[in-house]
Amino acid sequence: MLKQLLKITFIYSTMYYISFVGGEILRILAVGDVCGDSGCNKLISVLPKFKKENSVDFTIVNGENSAASNGISKDSAASIIAAGADVVTGGNHTLHRKDFRPLLDSNEFFLRPYNMPDARFGSGYCLVDMGYTKIAVINLLGQVYLDMHMAENPFICADTLIDRAKKDGANIILVDFHAEATSEKRALGFYLDGRVSAVFGTHTHVQTNDAQVLGGGTAYITDLGMSGAINSVLGIEPEIIIERFKNGEKGRFVSAEGEAQIEGMLFEVDETNGKALWAKAVKF
Repeated sequence: MLKQLLKITFIYSTMYYISFVGGEILRILAVGDVCGDSGCNKLISVLPKFKKENSVDFTIVNGENSAASNGISKDSAASIIAAGADVVTGGNHTLHRKDFRPLLDSNEFFLRPYNMPDARFGSGYCLVDMGYTKIAVINLLGQVYLDMHMAENPFICADTLIDRAKKDGANIILVDFHAEATSEKRALGFYLDGRVSAVFGTHTHVQTNDAQVLGGGTAYITDLGMSGAINSVLGIEPEIIIERFKNGEKGRFVSAEGEAQIEGMLFEVDETNGKALWAKAVKF
């Protein structure tokens, strides 16, 4: 969807956002961690309609838990692409499934965190040429509470990749920061404010209530949330997690089934300057 000059966008039931802009406007959707078959099936059933009804131009989906239990498989990756994702990002479980690893090398739009310790497969950066603009997508991993002590510093890696994106001619730069600590996510958001179009957190699977446009024009949310079974503990059958906490039993994770929902952030960016115009959390 391309909108020019005077644009009136309906955001909430009682509020309109009016902006005067000189370039093309892109509406972008970032979808939180897809969990198991319930998440994949829900994505396939509702994402195409949501994109059409909301005139979405570009879609990023975090798929690192889309396979049963955790990780991403060849089949779950195919489901996410079939649903309408343009880029699939990852996290600390990205390399768990061996059948998916070759796809990281053969398809540049499947990402794993750039700074993860095991960097034998794929990349944490891609450039998408839309014809009228170029979009760079960066996937980074946090260091706090993730047992990823060998991960390179995400702040320094972000600097490196932003320079690369600008050299590649990207007008819009999007960052999926897969991290545990909210403070680390917030800090990176402010660190990159004005230098990228959006920073959205993934991994913790609980959508936060802080979708906003920061002072420098960067759309931000601490966590996109989870796309999967509603009655679950972060996508896993509740009884399994309860037993872990109560009795210390570490049974195999089983993805929860049942009614599911998709969570994420919808935002608009002026492609001429890469600044976000508005951002809001979505659930559907």
